[in-house]
Amino acid sequence: MEEEFGTLVRRLTPSLSPALARVASYLDQNRAVAVACSAAQIAAQLGTSDATVIRTVQALGFDGLPGLKQALAAGLDGRRTPAADMGRTLSEVGDDAGQAIDAVLDAHREGMEALRTEAGRAAVLAAITALHPAARIGVFGIGPSAHLARYLAFQLTRSGRRSFLLDATGWALADQLLDLQAGDAVLLLAYGQPYREVQAVMAEARRLGLRLVLVTDTQDSAIARQATVVLLARRGRANQVALHATTLIALEAVILGLAAADRNNALQHLADLDRLRRLIGS
Repeated sequence: MEEEFGTLVRRLTPSLSPALARVASYLDQNRAVAVACSAAQIAAQLGTSDATVIRTVQALGFDGLPGLKQALAAGLDGRRTPAADMGRTLSEVGDDAGQAIDAVLDAHREGMEALRTEAGRAAVLAAITALHPAARIGVFGIGPSAHLARYLAFQLTRSGRRSFLLDATGWALADQLLDLQAGDAVLLLAYGQPYREVQAVMAEARRLGLRLVLVTDTQDSAIARQATVVLLARRGRANQVALHATTLIALEAVILGLAAADRNNALQHLADLDRLRRLIGS
């Protein structure tokens, strides 16, 4: 549909009035927005009327805005961008905040049910087993996953595990990779296409013979085949807006599992934390 809609707009634009042509061009260039918005919202973006938006939709050969949205959503199916994912999600929930709440809760319920299966629990245990012997644990995450990576590294350190962050992009990541050593293990948060940074981390970890725990949402990707352990944690529903609670829960299960595997060390570090807090204030 993506190519077909663009061709349709270009073919019909010469026959449209300037006002309709402007709306048609906007719909073509902002498809995810068009899927998610009402005629009035699209009109507000353009400083025109919702009647003009509807006339444009009809001039393009659709009975109404729902038919156009359906066609555009179908064209977004193969595109994984934040705008496309949000557009698909909002096209389902519409303008109803209650439906949006239910969509989030339902997606997280499905993610938790997957983690609680025998295979899901086994993957969490396998991740703990792979990370436990490591002298240090490197945590990789960039973009939105960087915030989860920082939280994980923080909690690992607090519970007595030596950890470090791999959260840079571009050439700055090379400086962080210099610190990788034999005896380390690496946990990677990587979803979607195998971008350059995650490929570089995995290549260097393999060169050093390190154990790799990959937290992702598909077992069949090229990077998943290179990992020691693959821990599947869904980021919401496929082709919809990314949601991170299930990933966070999986990581907290790993944190607590590692603390249980080295109980005395974890308790000693937390006792030291209490002592240091007393030095700072009452």
